[in-house]
Amino acid sequence: MDRAKFFAALRSSLFRGRLSQNQANGMEAILDAWEESLCDVRWLSYMLATAYHETDNTMCAVVENLNYSAAGLKVTFPKYFTAAQAVIYARQPQRIANRAYASRMGNGDEASGDGWRYRGRGLVQITGYDNYAKYSLSEEPDKALDPAKAVEILFDGMINGRFTGKKLADHFNATVTDWTGARKIINGSDRATDIADYAKSFAAAIEAAR
Repeated sequence: MDRAKFFAALRSSLFRGRLSQNQANGMEAILDAWEESLCDVRWLSYMLATAYHETDNTMCAVVENLNYSAAGLKVTFPKYFTAAQAVIYARQPQRIANRAYASRMGNGDEASGDGWRYRGRGLVQITGYDNYAKYSLSEEPDKALDPAKAVEILFDGMINGRFTGKKLADHFNATVTDWTGARKIINGSDRATDIADYAKSFAAAIEAAR
């Protein structure tokens, strides 16, 4: 792949004419890992699109931003906050995490603090004790922010189906190309259409760079 052509194509399609060094470095790390594995280019496109979405376009490992307004809480976590509770918890990230992620994904109850301890981190925003434990990070969750570890988790989780049981091969194989359904690998159908569009842009950039 001609990486200069790849970045040039993305600069105009997804990055509004400007690509920072950190964004380029983040994608370089993903491309390096892909060149070692030589997996399907559709897999690469969808992994890049997932990182683009989950990191808010930074392409670098980040910590989940939980600084929600009351309205934002009702949209993002409607199952876990009534309208009255959303007002009480608004703009308090630690309290929000402890409530929204309590008693699921291997976490303890709200008082345990596990929701905040195991909030989203990395390129795919792994969340919850169980996901951190899969990568031996339950004692040191901040290690999910290490660039090399973040790429390892991205590839392993999406290729081997370690997040939801769904994997890239279920959606991209010899007979299927399912850009929208592939969101099930990470998070059901949340923003599935948007991420499918990002993946198609990455795929076009890869094609332009061949």
